[in-house]
Amino acid sequence: MTTTVPQPTPARQPRPALRDRVLKLVELATTPLLPTDYLDLVAPLRSGAALRGRIEAVLPETRDAATLVIRPGRGWRGHTPGQYVRIGVDVDGVRQWRAYSLTSRLGRADGCIAITVKAIPGGTVSNHLVHRTAPGTVIQLDQAAGEFVLPTQRPAKALFVTAGSGITPVMGLLRNHPELTDVVLVHSAPTPEDVVFAAELWSLAADGRIRLVEQHTDTAGLLDAAGIAALVPDSAERATWACGPVGMLEAIEEHWAAAGLADRLYTERFRPTVLVTGEGGTVSFARSGTTLEADGATPILDVAEEAGVLMPSGCRMGICFGCVLPLREGAVRDLRNGEITTAAPGDGVLIQTCISAAAGACDIDH
Repeated sequence: MTTTVPQPTPARQPRPALRDRVLKLVELATTPLLPTDYLDLVAPLRSGAALRGRIEAVLPETRDAATLVIRPGRGWRGHTPGQYVRIGVDVDGVRQWRAYSLTSRLGRADGCIAITVKAIPGGTVSNHLVHRTAPGTVIQLDQAAGEFVLPTQRPAKALFVTAGSGITPVMGLLRNHPELTDVVLVHSAPTPEDVVFAAELWSLAADGRIRLVEQHTDTAGLLDAAGIAALVPDSAERATWACGPVGMLEAIEEHWAAAGLADRLYTERFRPTVLVTGEGGTVSFARSGTTLEADGATPILDVAEEAGVLMPSGCRMGICFGCVLPLREGAVRDLRNGEITTAAPGDGVLIQTCISAAAGACDIDH
C-alpha cells in the first residue's frame, strides 16, 4: 500500500511589484497631490503627519486681543510654562510663520493648548488670527521652545515686569506655578480696557497670589526702570522676569546691570520686524552662497536661472507650486497683484519664486 504524504502548499509570497504599481496608479490619479495629501485633509492631526493643530475656539480678551484654543496633533511633545510656539497660518494664500507665548494650563482635560495674540496695527498675521480666524482652521505647528521659564529651584521672591502683550508668557507662568508665594507683577498698558487678562490678574491679586501694580501709559507715561524700582522698593532682592517692547527691556537691562543684578534678570523680547521695501534688491541664496542683484519686475526664478543657479520650477505661472522655496528673511512682491510678503529670521515663509520679485533685500533657503 502506497501512502501519499500531502505536500504543504507553498506560502503565497507578497508581490511588491504589484503593490508598487497600484501605488503609482493612485499617485497618477491624484497628481499633482499625493495620496497622503488627501489623508491630511481628513486626518490632519494624525500620528506621523507633519505637526499641525486645529483651532477649537477663539476667545476675545480685549478689543484687539484673543486667546486661540488649539488641539495639537499627536506629535506634540508638550511645553514648559513660559515657552512659545511657532505657528504657520495661511493668509491670502501665503503661509506666514509667527511665534506666540503659550498661555494655557498644563494637562488640560481636553488635551488642548492655548496662545494669546494681540493684533498690532498693520500686522498681517496677528489681525488675521484675532479678527478673521474661525474655529476648525488647521494651522502648522513647531514644537515649543524658549528659555523664559522658572528655574528648578523656585525663587523665594519674584518680580514680573510686563508691558502690552508681554503679559502672555508671564500668565503662562502664573497659571502653572501656584507654589510661588511672594510675587509682584508690574504691568503697563495704554488704558484699563487694554489690559489682557485683567479680570484674572485682579482675581489673583484679591486671593493674595500676587501683588499687582497696574500702570496706564495714556495717563502715567511709559514704564521705565527707575519707576519700577520706585514701585517695588525690594526689587533688588527679587529674581526678575521682564517681557515687552525692546526699549523697555534695554532700559531694565542697563539699570539692573548698573546695580550689579544682571544675573537675577531674565528677559523675553518680542522681535520687531523692521524691513525696508522697495523696487528690487539683493537676493541671496543661503545654501549655495550665491548673491544676485534683482530688479523689481523680474521673477526671482528667472533672475536666478540667468545667473546659473539651478532652481525648482514647474508651470512658471503660479499654479503648480513647483517653485516654492522658504523666504528666510526680507521682502518680495507678488507680480500678479503687487502684494508684499515679508519674513524675519525664523519665520520660514514660503514663496513662489516664479511670480515673486525682490522688494528689497531678501534671503532664500536654497
